[in-house]
Amino acid sequence: MPSTVKDKAAKSVVKRKRSENGEPIKKRRKSEAGEEKEDLASQIQNLESQINESKKHYNNIAALIEYAEKQNEDPKTAIAAAEALCRVFVRLLASGSLVKRKDASEKDATVAKWLRDRLTDHHKALVAMFKSTKLATQALVLAMALLKAEAQYLEGKDEAVFHWPLFNAIISALLTSPVEEVRDEFCDKFIDEYDDIRFYTFEGIKDFLTERESVDEELQNTVFDFLLKMEDVPESSEDLEDFYIEQPSKKKHPLRSLSQHKKRAQEAWLALMHLGLSKEQRKKVLDVMASSIAPWFIKPELLMDFLTDCYNTGGSISLLALSGVFYLIQERNLDYPSFYQKLYSLLDTDILHSKYRSRFFRLLDTFLGSSHLPAVLVASFIKRLARLALNAPPSAIVVIVPWFYNLFKKHPLTTFMMHRVPRTKEEKELIEKEGVLDPFLPDEEDPMETHAIDSSLWEIVQLQSHYHPNVATIAKIISEQFTKQSYNLEDFLDHSYGSLIDAEMSKEVKKAPVIEFMIPKHIFTKADPGTEQTDSPLVSLWDFGSS
Repeated sequence: MPSTVKDKAAKSVVKRKRSENGEPIKKRRKSEAGEEKEDLASQIQNLESQINESKKHYNNIAALIEYAEKQNEDPKTAIAAAEALCRVFVRLLASGSLVKRKDASEKDATVAKWLRDRLTDHHKALVAMFKSTKLATQALVLAMALLKAEAQYLEGKDEAVFHWPLFNAIISALLTSPVEEVRDEFCDKFIDEYDDIRFYTFEGIKDFLTERESVDEELQNTVFDFLLKMEDVPESSEDLEDFYIEQPSKKKHPLRSLSQHKKRAQEAWLALMHLGLSKEQRKKVLDVMASSIAPWFIKPELLMDFLTDCYNTGGSISLLALSGVFYLIQERNLDYPSFYQKLYSLLDTDILHSKYRSRFFRLLDTFLGSSHLPAVLVASFIKRLARLALNAPPSAIVVIVPWFYNLFKKHPLTTFMMHRVPRTKEEKELIEKEGVLDPFLPDEEDPMETHAIDSSLWEIVQLQSHYHPNVATIAKIISEQFTKQSYNLEDFLDHSYGSLIDAEMSKEVKKAPVIEFMIPKHIFTKADPGTEQTDSPLVSLWDFGSS
């Protein structure tokens, strides 16, 4: 059907809308947007150049700040403006334009005050960028560069003066930022590299926590993870030699004192712990207490109440607190009454199934390693673990037996438990009556009163018939001659079901197992009559007929 004149006119209008001057509208819009961004970039450069040329263009700083504050609308323009502002303020700081001078005229003092106010606005724009995934890392670099320039020039003194307002704003922005990468960047590039930044970071975290009315659990976890990244404790004041800001000239300056560094770290950790920790947070703190927290304390005894309360709680909390308590006993001579009685109480049915089992055995080996301990006490621990081993996983048993071996070598008086025969008439009558002689009192809480030293390790004999060949083999070392000096527990601590299975699967089969040559067609029923097949042994042994 031929097109009408009206249709042709309508098509021509649509065509004009889609294209002008032969260029599609979408492409034209993209090009216009690109040109607009190029114009903004050149405009920012022009504003910066004018500021550098003359003081009469200082108002351009306010315009650049407006661009920098638009990080949500136009991130590229915002970061370009922030970089320009950083360069401008570094030049102004170096020239002394922001210094408060006593001999300055009223006009110069007004300009200096105005510039300082604009510098504060720039601070706010920078730290606001910490919430942006795209801009956070770049904003951190700019903020730290500005911090260095302010420390050197803002006060107009010969020696650098650390600028707290900006650094506190940086720490607050880092801890509240949803961008984990910016915190990692700060730790890698600044905290790990510079002792003064680590010093002031501890102080900034303490101020951040004490000034807030409430801190939710998520923020507590963020602060904890952040503090945990500062785990490398300097050994002496001579190690404090890397400074981001100019090194202080005074030898008694806090930055050059290791005790002052530790004091700041101690205050930061205590500020976090005083907030009140949940059970999971306590576990996280206790997990690294001896390795990453307590070494920072100049007064580790401040942790005594916290650690002893956790140690008395029971369960996994007690297991984790054990290393911290041991640290205080070793380093600060903590007097913990009934320590071994509490340690003995931790040996319950869950201990050999716990994921902290390896850590516990390392500490237990240390606690019972002294040859000055009473044999009665050591015997109680041996007997209690032997009883628990009867229901323990194979990966735990392969640790227990070598540990027994080592204890027998260190405490020879306990070797009587390995093979005990009835000596008196009463003992013989008791065996005839009950079938076993075991005076051990499993429910006794005091390890000095369990009578374990008068018992025997019949449990190990039972383990020699264990279903797992590795367990059965290793249990037999107690029945053999003690020719080996000791076993290295580290060779056994990290075993699991998976590692034991892998060890079995990787073994070379010396003799092929016997298998049935004929594949039976029937297992639970009789063979078909008239065939050469014989009935399965199951058929003759059990009756599978319907009842």
